[in-house]
Amino acid sequence: MAYSYTNSKGNTYYLHKKDTQLKNGRTQTIYFFAKTVRDDDSLDTVPNGYQVSESKNGLPVLKKAAG
Repeated sequence: MAYSYTNSKGNTYYLHKKDTQLKNGRTQTIYFFAKTVRDDDSLDTVPNGYQVSESKNGLPVLKKAAG
């Protein structure tokens, strides 16, 4: 079951991750929210060290936890 977040406007978003290859050859993990669940890259929980925040326009984003 994918992690879901309902924003202040009542819209539900689901957390996903994607590993991308950078030009210098390094691999970076990108976390993002989508309105639909994609089975191949959905996450069940928020990654350690991150917290969910809401932008001014209501879109959920992951931010590094303070501390």
